[in-house]
Amino acid sequence: MSTPTRKRRLALVLGSGSARGWAHIGVIKALEAAGIKPDIVCGSSIGALVGAAYAAGELERFESWVRSLSLRDVVSLMDFRMNGGMLKGERLMNFFQKHFMDCPMEALQLPFVAVATDLHTGQEVWLKEGSTIEAVRASIALPGLFSPYKVNERLLVDGGLVNPVPVSVARAMEADFVVAVDLNADILGRHLEALPDPKLRSMLGSAWLSRLPPSVSALLPLTNSTETAEPMPSLIDVLASSINIMQVRITRSRLAGDPPDVVIAPRLASFGLLDFHRADQAIEQGMLATHLMLPSLRELSKQSR
Repeated sequence: MSTPTRKRRLALVLGSGSARGWAHIGVIKALEAAGIKPDIVCGSSIGALVGAAYAAGELERFESWVRSLSLRDVVSLMDFRMNGGMLKGERLMNFFQKHFMDCPMEALQLPFVAVATDLHTGQEVWLKEGSTIEAVRASIALPGLFSPYKVNERLLVDGGLVNPVPVSVARAMEADFVVAVDLNADILGRHLEALPDPKLRSMLGSAWLSRLPPSVSALLPLTNSTETAEPMPSLIDVLASSINIMQVRITRSRLAGDPPDVVIAPRLASFGLLDFHRADQAIEQGMLATHLMLPSLRELSKQSR
């Protein structure tokens, strides 16, 4: 008597990369246009946010909202504070809870896992049940930017600290084939170019500095440069560039040890950490990168049937 064969499962792994993450939308759209639909979705940081929208069947509405974002909209969703991170994150999550993914992870249309990092132990945490909003909020808690978030008594921060492109999670979910999206492939060497829009930096800097106590702000220099010294990058520039370097190095190490079957790598070096208002360009780059990989993706899709 023959044993029934299990349908081979295809996983889509969406990596971290802050505002570059809107490229994931373009990747998903191009995959679906080619008739390729994953059985499992895993995401880290911004990949968890887009992945949750996709797994919830909300990607089309989510894309419409993302494309409508202006600089002013981006700043309006940020609630500045001085402890834990520059941004608290509740205003953004309240928006998503009201408009998009207010359901348990177990009720999503596709199996979905978000990756976060335990701030106390440094352990990688896989979130696959309970509140979708809480899982996403924990996974996007980029240190220095968003404050940490507590889930089940664990204080969690961004999943990109330990697993920026979580192929290992997809393998553990019994995926036979893994398509991974790496948002940081072309960043190294250009990380100081991939800085936030100057207007956005100015708006964020002013809002953040206004929260400093007078005794602290009085100690800050009015300018980063002197007549004899070269201008130094701003605090936001240094933070963004450092995060870019970290993401690239960790991604390369993790993918070398646990390679996916196909890597989609959009060209996003010109996108800054907080350029969330540039969705049109990021989505286009995601679609272009996916089209380049279609021969390999179609072959993978045939094998998964």
